[in-house]
Amino acid sequence: MAPYQFIERPTPFNTKGGSTLPIFAVTPAHIETGTIDPIALDWARKAGYKAESGSLLLIPTAGGHLGGALFGLGTNPSEQPYITGRLARALPAGDWHIETAPLTANRLALGFGLGSYRFDRYKSEKSPAATLMIPRDADGADIKRQLAGVFLARDLINTPTNDMGPDQLEAAFRALAGHYKAELSVITGDELLTQNFPLVHTVGRASVDAPRLLELRWGKKGHRKVTLVGKGVCFDTGGLDIKPAASMLLMKKDMGGAANVMGLALMIMDAKLKVDLRVIVPVVENAISANAFRPGDIYRSRKGLTVQIDNTDAEGRLILADALAYADEEEPDLLIDMATLTGAARVALGPDLPPFFTDDANLAHDLTEASLETDDPIWRLPLYAGYERDIRAKFADLTNAPAGGMAGSITAALFLKRFVSKTKSWAHFDIYGWAPSERPHSPGGGEAQAIRALFHHIRTSLR
Repeated sequence: MAPYQFIERPTPFNTKGGSTLPIFAVTPAHIETGTIDPIALDWARKAGYKAESGSLLLIPTAGGHLGGALFGLGTNPSEQPYITGRLARALPAGDWHIETAPLTANRLALGFGLGSYRFDRYKSEKSPAATLMIPRDADGADIKRQLAGVFLARDLINTPTNDMGPDQLEAAFRALAGHYKAELSVITGDELLTQNFPLVHTVGRASVDAPRLLELRWGKKGHRKVTLVGKGVCFDTGGLDIKPAASMLLMKKDMGGAANVMGLALMIMDAKLKVDLRVIVPVVENAISANAFRPGDIYRSRKGLTVQIDNTDAEGRLILADALAYADEEEPDLLIDMATLTGAARVALGPDLPPFFTDDANLAHDLTEASLETDDPIWRLPLYAGYERDIRAKFADLTNAPAGGMAGSITAALFLKRFVSKTKSWAHFDIYGWAPSERPHSPGGGEAQAIRALFHHIRTSLR
């Protein structure tokens, strides 16, 4: 069975064997020492080709036809392990294979696949693309699985809210569950109050699309319990504390946490890992109407803790609070939550390096190792207990928006930690879910963050 696709697209890979054109991936040393194909070397020297990182030089045949390509890796290819992603966008359409490359086969092919991503759903004209043969010593099935998970996250985030509101996100969640024959349950609208999810209902009740809680279960009871929770705010106006127009431009990506845990769940299910998997996604639109929640309101959470609303634009932690409390009730072995939660995380670490928080030192070590092994960057920030005072409220147990704005990512994580008490290991990821500019393995736009590292950690922890 092929991995699930939200948007069906042709594979970036080919299986045409000898009919493909060669790519010589080289460093400057290869040109200087002449250790590549002599025809390619002669053309490179005549063209003054320096093999700079990401550079491409097409090679003609004696008859003037396209005969191959030289691709530069720069002096230190390990600095950009997925540099072959540039090939996917730079090569002319056609079928290609790597003839020589000082890169591991898996990174070479995965890089090309990641860089091949296009979001052209709304484009009138679609251009053909280059395809690459997966090297024989690469794990083709795993590469395609990881690409499917990453592409799912990117597709969901890139889709504008008029086509990715709560109804459509639920439909995508249902399709993913159906593809892997997972159990599905959905709690919608006022039923959230009946089932004790008051904060999810509070945040989403002002929208014309009802708030809801999506849940997927897959795997076998008795296996390691892995639970994923993702923030599904399909659009965030800021509520009554409305955002300025410039700050709303990217708010279609505020369901990036949901998109990423769905991509991670795809990888886990497609790989048939021996886990008892549970995926929980609270889905809302933070809209404005006569029944929108207000600054100064106080609400009781699923866990019983009361929360004072000091800013309606700090809504993500509210819906996660109910979802985490619900997840925690089953005492999972590993609980991961992902959310596009704070601007403070981006100020601290920028858009490409998502922070994570955990009080489990062993888990932190293992996640960091998985990040390094997969070149999927993450960075641990502290759950500093000294800032607990900042999440206390005058008239309730907690505030959703500490005054002063200092350490905003840490105080948000400390807020969430109050709703996790039974889980064996928990980690919170404050992701951006967006690549502001093109990179070798991404054309920019919606982005999967940390899920390849998390997949690697979960898979290796089962061995």
